[in-house]
Amino acid sequence: MVDAEAAKASETAMGSEFDGLSLYEKKVLLVNREIDAQGMGRYQWSVFFTCGAGYLLDLLWAQAFGLVVTPMQNEFGFGDEDLGTIFMAFSVGLTAGAFLWGILVDTIGRSAGFNYTVLISSIFGVWLGGSSNYRTVVVLTALTGIGIGGNIPVDTTICLECLPQNRRWLLPTLSIFQPIGVVACSAIAYAFIPKNSCVSEVACSTVGAGVQCCSREDNWGWRYLMFTIGGITIAVFILRSLLFTFQESPKYLLYRGRDEEAINVLQYIARFNKRECSLTLETFNALSSNTSHYSAHNSGPLLGTGSDKKDLSMVEMIGAELARFKPLFSSFAMARLVILVWVIYAFDYWGFTIAGSFLPTILARKGRDLGLGLHETYRSYIYIYSFGIPGVLAGSLIYGRRRTALLLSSALFGACLFAFTLVSDQASYIAINGLVYFFQSMFNGVLYGWTPEAFPAQVRGSACGISSFFGRLVGIVAPIAGSHMLAHSLNGVLYLAGAGVWVCTAAILLLPKKSLQGQNH
Repeated sequence: MVDAEAAKASETAMGSEFDGLSLYEKKVLLVNREIDAQGMGRYQWSVFFTCGAGYLLDLLWAQAFGLVVTPMQNEFGFGDEDLGTIFMAFSVGLTAGAFLWGILVDTIGRSAGFNYTVLISSIFGVWLGGSSNYRTVVVLTALTGIGIGGNIPVDTTICLECLPQNRRWLLPTLSIFQPIGVVACSAIAYAFIPKNSCVSEVACSTVGAGVQCCSREDNWGWRYLMFTIGGITIAVFILRSLLFTFQESPKYLLYRGRDEEAINVLQYIARFNKRECSLTLETFNALSSNTSHYSAHNSGPLLGTGSDKKDLSMVEMIGAELARFKPLFSSFAMARLVILVWVIYAFDYWGFTIAGSFLPTILARKGRDLGLGLHETYRSYIYIYSFGIPGVLAGSLIYGRRRTALLLSSALFGACLFAFTLVSDQASYIAINGLVYFFQSMFNGVLYGWTPEAFPAQVRGSACGISSFFGRLVGIVAPIAGSHMLAHSLNGVLYLAGAGVWVCTAAILLLPKKSLQGQNH
């Protein structure tokens, strides 16, 4: 009786916020209030930094492929157009990973994706360093991408669902680990590649005996880079699986009808933070008895609870899973939002995939034209990619004005890519490319932070994963287009990337204004 009264009191306290909500959504609202009441404790910070490690790995690996293709090319003897095949293989893996893990975090849970994405990328990433031919590189690059591709949708979803409302500005700040990963990769490459790379640019497999050429024995620098990054990835897996125990998301558990487990998680978090948890299973049960039906437009747990699950056939279970996606097209405004988010992700990935894949090569060639040696070129990468850290912080500072942040950063990101075609000396070479990465990091930080907020919890992981999937899918085509353009014009690659980013700017202008406000779900 006391708990029933408590549930009624909760409904009264929530006031109009409970109007028209399903039982599930009422429970989610109470979970939000509990997380807000507990505040930002040790558990939340642990999740933030372990998710940040996933973000770090995302661009640590992406940057690595851009930095090693030239020494690979010298050793294996493939042409410029084959550069695109390596980047395409990585993009195929990223695409499959984004879709697979985005769906899985909403079906089998957040914790599986949290650990297995890192495990997969660590295994194949280390193996990559031992590659002896071009075909092996392509296959292992794709397999590594399957693990890496899940990091952004999985880690963003996890981080959002454990943060209190007043700390959601940390979502774009999570992206600060990406430029840190790029800078770290560039520093490792600077330490290994210049000193352990071939002098000759001719592969021994393409010439006869007695001719100076590039052999495996003289070209271990790129392998050392792969082994080191693979070791970092293994360390992150150990951190996530052994040193920190991640608890399944209460919102995922609620949607699966596992209310008791959701309460247990909240109580565990409270104990970890040395605080109290006021929400109980009895409150949920009492709330259930006071709710006679779900609202017509918002479903509750699709698979029911307890024995109800056993009564469902395979076809019914598949149908129930597919029904989760109905909220994405429940109204014209929501459908418009979903399609525009897909467009934004597609052309964002078009722009930064081309830039990320080919800028190191363009920088190396422009640097050579400007008289920069191999050491100076690799050292300049560290300076350039350091710009990404203040870029992310700038996005976090104006995250409250999401529309302005997205418009400003995307427009200037594209403009700087065009401006880079005018580089004529070392100072502009570093400054303009640094600005490219500043605005790219700012844009992606705000975009990745805002995307999970735009979608309801029951389909959040899938929606983020599918958005990333469309981006990654376009990322498969982008390197092919970039490699064909590279064969004819260095500046043409930059124009190709910049134009794609400006499509993002146009799509942002069409987003429903309401979608760019913070959501309480």
